[in-house]
Amino acid sequence: MDNIEIIDPRFRAMVLSNAPLEELADGFRWLEGPVWFADHECLLFSDIPNDRVMRWSESAGISVFRQPSHFENGHTRDRQGRLISCSHRARCITRTEWNGQITLLADRFEGRRLNSPNDVVVKSDGTIWFSDPPYGIQTDYEGGKQERELPARVYCMDPQSGELRCVIDSFEGPNGLCFSPDETRLYVVETGLQFAADARHEIRVFDLQADGRGLSGERCFAGAHADGIRCDQDGNLWAATEDGVHCYDPDGTLLGKIHVPCRVSNLCFGGRNGSQLFLCASQTLFAIYTNCRGAQQP
Repeated sequence: MDNIEIIDPRFRAMVLSNAPLEELADGFRWLEGPVWFADHECLLFSDIPNDRVMRWSESAGISVFRQPSHFENGHTRDRQGRLISCSHRARCITRTEWNGQITLLADRFEGRRLNSPNDVVVKSDGTIWFSDPPYGIQTDYEGGKQERELPARVYCMDPQSGELRCVIDSFEGPNGLCFSPDETRLYVVETGLQFAADARHEIRVFDLQADGRGLSGERCFAGAHADGIRCDQDGNLWAATEDGVHCYDPDGTLLGKIHVPCRVSNLCFGGRNGSQLFLCASQTLFAIYTNCRGAQQP
């Protein structure tokens, strides 16, 4: 367990002493947006600067799922199991239908173009929640420089009505987001202004109101330099960070870390019983088996 750091004794039962950190594939440019497809026993993830979405499976290894991808970043699945994706280049949210057709879900708010949708989650009622910082339109590396038309925000979209609502406008750079297993909380990562020397880095948490769509009680959950985040079935929060993975109790206590030799941008649970943690770490895809199961639908 050389790569495991136990900070709180409770973390000892959440990790496995005989499960190594495994390198699944490398040679990419910058990995993001992992999503597990249990019904196909495969992982999809973005290699953003190479403008492609990759596919990994235990049996077949690595292949290209989609190229060009319009510099897609975050991915998730909706309640019907379809792929929901964030595009930097096209500045939109899309859905990949079962026949492969791509449906545009949202690219504008109040007549103005979105920035560069970054990460996305789907709530049990089918609503699609996504962050929209300007990162993807500020460089040519992850999508191409374009003019910004909107502030950085988090949105909620109803795919049935097409209604798009701004639910958070207090962030400089909203990034990863996820719901607690009971959907009473929404966690959102603040990564601040991209080129600022003193960019703000923290994870904030909001309470969902009784209607399941309004938010209240904004507060700091952890002062971490994080990116993507996921919850396990017990409500613990797993965060992709500069030195690996940090795991937090729902009360904000840092329980432990999984150290990774390079910066981790995003992560998701998948694999056998949803207990394998996949890590998009700079140019390398890693995985490690845990003693926890992911909260998200596989």
